[in-house]
Amino acid sequence: MKTESFVFIFAGTMILVSLVLVYFFGQGWLFFTGFIGLNLIQSALTGFCPPTLLLRKLGWVDAEGVIHWGGQQSNNRRQE
Repeated sequence: MKTESFVFIFAGTMILVSLVLVYFFGQGWLFFTGFIGLNLIQSALTGFCPPTLLLRKLGWVDAEGVIHWGGQQSNNRRQE
């Protein structure tokens, strides 16, 4: 899965979660929805995306931007 697809899925899921929180716990959770929207806008303008940064620090994204869940295998492990 490419990082762009992951970001779309993650953002959509967070928006749906925030709508459920608004429905069950009150309108204060609309700030969470607004935060998600602002984060998407700043990501589009700056190229900085916190979820992608976290995945890169975990070593789950290769040079082509493809996510390898659980991390990338080293060359020694691939040959076995």
